[in-house]
Amino acid sequence: MKRTRDEVAAAMHDPRVGDPVGDLVDRSGMTDHDVEQVVRLMNALRNWHEAAERMSESSRRYMRLNETDMRALRYLIAAHNQKRLVTPGALTEYLGISSASTTKLLDRLEKGGHVRRGPHPTDRRALTVSVTDTTRVDARQSVGRQHARRFAVAADLPPAEREVVISFLDSLSATEVVEGNRVSD
Repeated sequence: MKRTRDEVAAAMHDPRVGDPVGDLVDRSGMTDHDVEQVVRLMNALRNWHEAAERMSESSRRYMRLNETDMRALRYLIAAHNQKRLVTPGALTEYLGISSASTTKLLDRLEKGGHVRRGPHPTDRRALTVSVTDTTRVDARQSVGRQHARRFAVAADLPPAEREVVISFLDSLSATEVVEGNRVSD
């Protein structure tokens, strides 16, 4: 019997397949039903991650931007909504990239009609960066609508269930520590 891509991917999260003798995954005290439920949970996370990646890729393709460009625009849109001025230095700090990379990014975004640079209203030596109205509207119609749908799903959960999900995701996030290029425990 030929297995589908999803069936193969689902089996990869099953410790009975990937760790049959239990060297890595402690399953003591768990029933087969418990293990199957955890595997379903891990597969649901994989599905969410893949869906989020597809949505992000779709938005980047639609706007013809890379991930750092999109992060910069999200920051600029949030600053616009909060009526905050953004300098290239603030953007550099937020993105965690060099000043030279920020200059190249801003040149690219300005050439694409996504941002504009202008004089700072109180510091003659500084510039401000802002998102163009067209890009702000485009982002609202694409990424903004996707976020609104995600928010609605989370809002539909009862408060106690939201707390369980928050706790789970926070605990899951805390399991990975990145050292160099390797994830370790």
